[in-house]
Amino acid sequence: MLLFDGDCAFCTASANFLKRRIRPRADIIAWQHADLDALGVTPRQCQESIQWLASPGVPTVSRGRAIAAVLGSGSLPWQLVGRLLTAPGMRFLADAAYGLVARNRFRLPGSTPACRLPASDAAPMPAA
Repeated sequence: MLLFDGDCAFCTASANFLKRRIRPRADIIAWQHADLDALGVTPRQCQESIQWLASPGVPTVSRGRAIAAVLGSGSLPWQLVGRLLTAPGMRFLADAAYGLVARNRFRLPGSTPACRLPASDAAPMPAA
C-alpha cells in the first residue's frame, strides 16, 4: 500500500499517474482516508513523506525508497527502474530527488497552495 497526501493536487495527480500508467500491485490511498492506527503509521509520518507498507510486520519505508518500492511492484519496465533505485548510491539520489520534488511540489503543474510544505523540513508539524 502506498499512502500519499490527498490534500495536495500534485500528489493526487502523481498517484493517479501511478495507478493508470505504472499499474502497481498495490493500493494507492490518500493517507487522510486510511486507518493509520491500524496500519501502524502516524499522521506526522504521512505529512512528512509518502509511506510504503509492504505487508504487516515489515517496516514502512518512505521518500525515495517508497517510490522505488511502488515502481518495483508495477509493470515492466517500471519494475527495473524500481530495482535500480534500490542500488547502493542510487538510494541516496532517489531520496535527494524526492526531497527536491517534495519541497517544490507547490511550483509543479497542477499544484495548489495546499501543496506547500512547511518552510523547513525540521520545523515541527502541526498537530493533527
